[in-house]
Amino acid sequence: MNHPNFLLLYVAQPAASAAFYADLLGCQPVEASPTFAMFALDNGTMLGLWARETVAPKAVAGAGGGELAFAVGDDAEVEPRHAQWKAKGIAIAQAPTRMDFGYTFVGLDPDGHRLRVFAPSQP
Repeated sequence: MNHPNFLLLYVAQPAASAAFYADLLGCQPVEASPTFAMFALDNGTMLGLWARETVAPKAVAGAGGGELAFAVGDDAEVEPRHAQWKAKGIAIAQAPTRMDFGYTFVGLDPDGHRLRVFAPSQP
């Protein structure tokens, strides 16, 4: 079986969300239209931003029910990333904290999707 290689987020304004993610990811979308934008990520995964009102069949779940997670190498990388995101005006839902899986914080995109940065716990 193939592993998933596309992530789709339903958004209110694809152009605004594309601008947010372009700044966050440091790259431009490879595709953009009034109802959709797509980013090609370095690991081969595609991130799509789809206008919520045009999704078919109609999506029934609201935003914020899942997370995009960004693993970093160690705890020392979490604090600077948190500071960078705050400086960009990204809403922070969880300040840096230690959890059972590692050191982490959570930001929110313009639609309330959770963006977790974490340094996995070392064995």
